[in-house]
Amino acid sequence: MSLIAYNSPVGPLTLFEENGAIVAVEWGWPPESPEPPAPVLEEACRQLEAYFNGSRRDFDLPLAPLGTAFQRKVWAALAAIPYGAVRSYGALAQELGTAPRALGGACGRNPIPIIVPCHRVLGADGRLGGYSGMDGIDTKRFLLRLEGVLD
Repeated sequence: MSLIAYNSPVGPLTLFEENGAIVAVEWGWPPESPEPPAPVLEEACRQLEAYFNGSRRDFDLPLAPLGTAFQRKVWAALAAIPYGAVRSYGALAQELGTAPRALGGACGRNPIPIIVPCHRVLGADGRLGGYSGMDGIDTKRFLLRLEGVLD
């Protein structure tokens, strides 16, 4: 498994790769890595940079998040929410035939935040809900403002 650090506008991120696919994005700086980063990690940093500067709306990266079949189903649904759009926990849960609380749990365990956009899921009344990112709701708010969802 190789890794790379990326200094994003929402704080330091560490991206992890295994077998040519992104498996995780974690908040914070990584430990020292003796091996050079895999090419997919360098491409992920380029795509994140373009996302944060407003010139990219979609990520085109091989992803292999580790989780249960249910979690992977939720993460695939998250990845399908377009840039600048939001869904409620309830609506997404209904679409997937599950409970909002179960969906929220899978969102909270998303191992590839930002790239798999769990920040695009809100409460039924438009409340931001929770966010596992660096500064929690402030990070979610930043990402939604970046995408033009919030003023």
